[in-house]
Amino acid sequence: MFLYFSTLICYNNNALENKRTFLAEKNFGECIKAFSKILVRLCGKREQLVKQKLKAGLFILSDIILLTVSFYSSYFIRFEFSNENIPSNFAEHILLLLLVSVAIKIAVFIPFKLYRSLWKYAGVYELVSIFLASAITNGVLFLYISFVERLAPRSIFVITGMIDVFLIGGSRFVYRLYRRLVMGRVIRLDNLKRVLIFGAGDAGAMIAKEMELHPELNYKLVAFLDDSPEKKGRKVNGIPILGGLEDVGDIVDKKSIDEIIIAIPSAKPAVINNIYEQCLKTSCRVKILPSMSQLINGSIMLKKIKDVEIEDLLGREPIVEDLESVAGYLGGKVVLVTGGGGSIGSELCRQIASYSPARLLMLDNYENNLYDILNELTSRYPNLELVPIIANVREKERISEIFSEYKPNIVFHAAAHKHVPLMESHPEEAVKNNVFGTWNVAHCADKYNAERFVLISTDKAVNPTNVMGATKCIAEMIIQALDAKSKTEFVAVRFGNVLGSNGSVIPLFKKQIEQGGPVTVTHPDITRFFMTIPEAVQLVIQAGAMAEGGEVFVLDMGQPVRILDLAEKLIRLSGFEPYEDIDIEITGLRPGEKLYEELLTIEEGLKATRHNKIFVAKPLHIDYELLKRELEILHQMVYKTCDSKEIKEYVKVLVPTYKMAQ
Repeated sequence: MFLYFSTLICYNNNALENKRTFLAEKNFGECIKAFSKILVRLCGKREQLVKQKLKAGLFILSDIILLTVSFYSSYFIRFEFSNENIPSNFAEHILLLLLVSVAIKIAVFIPFKLYRSLWKYAGVYELVSIFLASAITNGVLFLYISFVERLAPRSIFVITGMIDVFLIGGSRFVYRLYRRLVMGRVIRLDNLKRVLIFGAGDAGAMIAKEMELHPELNYKLVAFLDDSPEKKGRKVNGIPILGGLEDVGDIVDKKSIDEIIIAIPSAKPAVINNIYEQCLKTSCRVKILPSMSQLINGSIMLKKIKDVEIEDLLGREPIVEDLESVAGYLGGKVVLVTGGGGSIGSELCRQIASYSPARLLMLDNYENNLYDILNELTSRYPNLELVPIIANVREKERISEIFSEYKPNIVFHAAAHKHVPLMESHPEEAVKNNVFGTWNVAHCADKYNAERFVLISTDKAVNPTNVMGATKCIAEMIIQALDAKSKTEFVAVRFGNVLGSNGSVIPLFKKQIEQGGPVTVTHPDITRFFMTIPEAVQLVIQAGAMAEGGEVFVLDMGQPVRILDLAEKLIRLSGFEPYEDIDIEITGLRPGEKLYEELLTIEEGLKATRHNKIFVAKPLHIDYELLKRELEILHQMVYKTCDSKEIKEYVKVLVPTYKMAQ
């Protein structure tokens, strides 16, 4: 009937479709698609809406037929499959009861959304909806014939209710089966990826369910592994849990596993690292579900499963923020971020924008990076006032003009030179940018009554062995000296390396691996602290909320990472074997480079704060007038003709713990 009606329309509307082409559609789904296109052209409506209405109409028509079958079947069952056994006073009301029964049931099914569900995903929820809808309608009719008018035996609607659930529910599940096995969703047995999931918890169960719902992805879930002893031998969605981490090699061999998915989003990176190391010993490709902090609303989807990255192995536990205090000091304020186009500065802009400042000023000397972050934030926050500013923090008058015009309430000072070897060769540039750039911005913050000034510092400022670290140490001294005489709350936040920042070791290693090696490491025992850029910035913003003035906040960087181990992991993550496919070359320490970094000096001490990942160093007394005189001398040296050695020697006067590279 459906094809006949479609053909008739085609015949009368040759300009729309060719009849023979339409009749050639063999697939039921394709017929719906083609028919809906015709209706779109006839009615001028959107194709998707027409398809939905058409499918709903087909389900209603199907339900009318099934409800009719159910109603008559209940009579045959009740009266022992013989029309002659039906009393005449009941027989004469059968047609009336049928019409009323079907009409009421369809009317009740609609608010239960039985014609709006995605039936290709039909499950327990849909079956419960069918049961409730059927129970209500048959219950109403049962009560009517029991207490108002005896038009049929009461047992008819008990029997009908059971048959309704069987037929209506069965039709939905038959449709689901049809969608999966007939309409282009037949599993290609020659291209199956045999999968092992490590983690038989909620996340693993959800992945298993999604694999079942998406056979077109050609995943064949073979088994689970989980280190919980009580889970061994049990099943998740019918898939057995065959053991723990120690069994991964045997299971991979016995079950011919192609891919392992680590599905423990709540696990600590140390645990993930251990699991990954064991899985890596097999020949399988290893993938991972991101941590809970990376999952939106904790939702699990197959498309979120990704290859293991170095951040998954070196990252740390999710940060718990005091959102109220952060929103309180940023919300509705004018916020300035210097170095706003850099790795740290741009992430600061991203996170600050989410707290609804009145205006976000993004200052940078490099226009391309600033242009990129401006476009990104304009798209994400169309109602936020964003002000890009091209300026150099070295230029005191230009910085003063900016503060005079915009009067920022909060300042995050991230503009700095940070590359150790380059600054060793150009110490005057490090001083101009890191010292006098900080001096200019900090003094303007004081002059124009900013509420808070947050300096982004580094662990290299502690007992520095290079001029970059020494200049950041002087920058910390500047804000501590200013805080003693200013109404503005000046603080510094000190942390180590951030994963993936511009010029950091990881992008360098990745590039060297892409080029076929060798990967260069300066010393086999060199270590560094690492954290992700979003984590570092999150803690910087949180530290700003705690500011009372003069503090140097020190972030919990976790355990230091050996750079040689990092290089080996990255090579393996890229699908190669260290020293076989990609060589690692030890090049020797560079000028000014330490074997290890420190986060505080002995004199500073360390106190806990209300945040378990943020500590505060004891403020040191810095004589402002003495510091000012010393900086005036340094200013003359870098802007005159003094050589690099003389500049470094005078920097050591300001920073006695600075150990100059020989």
